[in-house]
Amino acid sequence: MEIFNVYYIVAGAIAGLLAGLFGVGGGMIIVPSLIYIFKTQGFPEAALTHVGVGTSLATIIVTSISSLRAHHKKGGVNWNVWKRMAPGLVAGSLIGAGIASIIRGNSLQTIIGMGAFLVGLKMLFMKNKALEENDFSRLPSPIGQTGLGGFIGIVSAIFGIGGGTLTVPLLSHYGLKIQNAVGTSAACGLPIAVSGALGFLIFGQFIDSNVKDALPNGVFGFVHVYAFISVSLASFFTAPLGAKLAHVLPATTLKKAFAVLLLFVGIKLIWNSNIL
Repeated sequence: MEIFNVYYIVAGAIAGLLAGLFGVGGGMIIVPSLIYIFKTQGFPEAALTHVGVGTSLATIIVTSISSLRAHHKKGGVNWNVWKRMAPGLVAGSLIGAGIASIIRGNSLQTIIGMGAFLVGLKMLFMKNKALEENDFSRLPSPIGQTGLGGFIGIVSAIFGIGGGTLTVPLLSHYGLKIQNAVGTSAACGLPIAVSGALGFLIFGQFIDSNVKDALPNGVFGFVHVYAFISVSLASFFTAPLGAKLAHVLPATTLKKAFAVLLLFVGIKLIWNSNIL
């Protein structure tokens, strides 16, 4: 198998742009893309989704670094909020990886898809209040912010996303203006990705030996190293472009655009779950 697969590169380029623009890790594009590509390459069904999720989290490590650096330069990251959420993000991501390794994700995927769709509806149609100013009085307590990070970490690791689907609307709800919510979300993607990828790498060692033998070269645990390299390289260069656009577009426009993206992601998650 070629390391620099053109399909991996295209998926990574699009994911990187979205990562910078919306503060997401790009997993909502990477996971379904990798699953489709892996299917065409004959991956065993028993490990197909898990490798897609684990590889997605690994690529988000690189994407989030590129994205958060760009947002930090523009003052978009609230590091105080990030420091309080980080312990929860790390612990939650490890727990999420453990859960994902032992259960089928169809039912949970449907629930998360419905949640993303409902959040998108709320962001799209709610009145835009104080979008240009932060209101830190609405933030939870420090312990509450850590707990919030734990919830985001669990869900994000299960579905191989950087957490922006949850982090951006939640931080926006708790008083951060959309640019800071996006920038802080980009920074939150790093501990999620590192812990989650490590968890999938470790838990993937315990799969059935027959399934493990059927996987192609380059797969370690639930992480496909070749796909990781191609997607990461492409996303690293496009994430800063998205971050620049995030600070140029009007706050109202950015919020509505993110809402539409959430609606699309929610529908796709529900549709791909094969439950309905």
